[in-house]
Amino acid sequence: MSSVISGRGATNNATSTRFNLPQHEADGDWLDDREQIDGPAGKLRTTVTELFPKTILSFNSSPDIPFDRSVQPYNGCEHGCVYCFARPSHAFHDLSPGLDFETRLFAKPDAARLLRETLARRSYRPAPIAMGTNTDPYQPIEGRYRLTRQILELCLEVRHPVTLVTKSDRILADLDLLREMARFDLVSVGLSITSLDPRLSQALEPRAASPAKRLGALRALAEAHVPVHAMIAPVIPAITDPELEAIVEACAAVGARHAQWIMLRLPHEVAPLFREWLEAHFPDRAGKVMAIIREMRGGKDNEARFGERFRPRSAWADVLRGRFRLAMKRHGMSAPDIRLDCSQFRRPAADGQLSLL
Repeated sequence: MSSVISGRGATNNATSTRFNLPQHEADGDWLDDREQIDGPAGKLRTTVTELFPKTILSFNSSPDIPFDRSVQPYNGCEHGCVYCFARPSHAFHDLSPGLDFETRLFAKPDAARLLRETLARRSYRPAPIAMGTNTDPYQPIEGRYRLTRQILELCLEVRHPVTLVTKSDRILADLDLLREMARFDLVSVGLSITSLDPRLSQALEPRAASPAKRLGALRALAEAHVPVHAMIAPVIPAITDPELEAIVEACAAVGARHAQWIMLRLPHEVAPLFREWLEAHFPDRAGKVMAIIREMRGGKDNEARFGERFRPRSAWADVLRGRFRLAMKRHGMSAPDIRLDCSQFRRPAADGQLSLL
């Protein structure tokens, strides 16, 4: 059985094999007595390496996501959510999507400067920039680096629209900027709430904000008139799905008027990591959970096809859709309709001033 590592989501540090990366395995008879020789292994600590890329704005042409560009000021995420679909991206750094993803982080100190250079190009045309689509822009190291804030300051300056997704109440540190951006229809926030049970949340998302803090952030954003919606994501069958109606009710109670749900996805290395997490935390129902997931994904752990990856198909999924629809209707809520204003964009000039588009 897999073992739980205190304060971490993944239960191992298996290396990806998709890019022909070497497997790191312990061998040799002396390793059997390593603890007797060297003592117990030290506590797993988080490290941050600074990256200095040449560009920061990434574009995509995916037909089933509502944005075509994004900024990721951080790679890896200390929140440690075991289900995170971004984990496989750490393999590009020759690191494990397991424990490395949540302990060996990367920050990009030049993110705002690089974005300014991109926005200054005569060929650039504005459209909402998505943040939090891969790793959380308000994970703990944001308190030290403030890269997300720098990007928001730039976007407010040049009147560029931004969408944010987070599961952290640290977003309230930027409430002054978000309130001002909201005045110009430049921002929309998605607050992720997976469970109302603090113990379950800690197991799923060991270093993310508690459910109570997330609901508090949702309330504060709504009261500040910042466009915000609840993201019940991911929904995990037989683990978090029993809470669906209660989560909708709790979000409505703190002022949310919009919500959406997303079914659990298990791309690449996430699937084996999640299966091991199930065996460690819910051995009594691990088989049931995976059976339901495979039923919704055409007999596979994951459906990767465009147009299908966000559309679980099964009687179980249909019941969930019906439950969510009824809960939303009961509380007067609707799906988010994000419409941000791109017409106010003022291109930054080379001398640091602003020019009209």
